[in-house]
Amino acid sequence: MNSIGTDILLAEESPEEAEVTIRALRREDMTPNIFVARDGEQALDFIFCRSKFAARSSDRPPKLILLDLKLPRVNGLEVLKQRKDDPRTRAIPAVILTSSQEEGALVRSYDLGANSYIQKPIDFEQFGRTMRTVGFYWMVINQLPSANQARKSARQGGS
Repeated sequence: MNSIGTDILLAEESPEEAEVTIRALRREDMTPNIFVARDGEQALDFIFCRSKFAARSSDRPPKLILLDLKLPRVNGLEVLKQRKDDPRTRAIPAVILTSSQEEGALVRSYDLGANSYIQKPIDFEQFGRTMRTVGFYWMVINQLPSANQARKSARQGGS
């Protein structure tokens, strides 16, 4: 892991979809530092700086989590739940990227703190345009508190 930190954690099982997402985000030079987790357990280990990521600093959380719901080992909904339940990580924006058209998955995702829910377009060109738009919004336009500010707010009960 580099000293600059990770801008995006991409939790995606499909190497092809991960590659299209990465290419689309990097095409605009917005996000040079992307870590890809191939399953939900690896995503949680990365988020919480544990297991093989124990040396990673929690002072540099990802600026964005792009999360597929249908991950092996631990599904995306459980990743969302654990992220939301921990005051150190609940401020990290999480965008669901899924092929699921289930209304229940959409509702549950927002209940668990998703910031956005995007159904993956089937067309790869459209998928690339969608990812560039997502990257531009979350990496350039959106403002986040620093990790220290988020932790301080969590200790004070969110006030």
